[in-house]
Amino acid sequence: MPATEEARNRETYQRFHDAVNSGDLEVISKAAEEFLHPDARFHTAEGGALPAVQAQKRVWDVLLRAFPDIHVSVEDLIVTEDKIISRQKVTGTHTGEYRGRPATGRAVAYDEIFIARLSDGRITDLWGVVDLYAQLRQLGFVEEQAPVR
Repeated sequence: MPATEEARNRETYQRFHDAVNSGDLEVISKAAEEFLHPDARFHTAEGGALPAVQAQKRVWDVLLRAFPDIHVSVEDLIVTEDKIISRQKVTGTHTGEYRGRPATGRAVAYDEIFIARLSDGRITDLWGVVDLYAQLRQLGFVEEQAPVR
């Protein structure tokens, strides 16, 4: 893949990431429509059967209501051929309803890894692994487990 295509893919991912950190659902929704292909697939437990654009809008609606100060920091970004791999740290304060539970006022910090496949400057597939256990444990929704020996 030519370096110019890799640079374009990196810019697309960065612009989408910047929109996510805007804290504005309208900005995120417009970015999802711009940077995700209409037929893009969202391969996560949260994605379900919805197209990626709709899934992103739904996920960010839920997250912004629960964690209005949510912030995603890119810790590592690897661009290779038609894919981008991003290791990220998510932080926020639980001040709204989340997963059927009222706000706890607790801060969370958890990790996630996303892989995006791009074609013609748009995301066509998005895979994600989120450390949901760490998030729920920090919120007090699950008890900490003893280490496996």
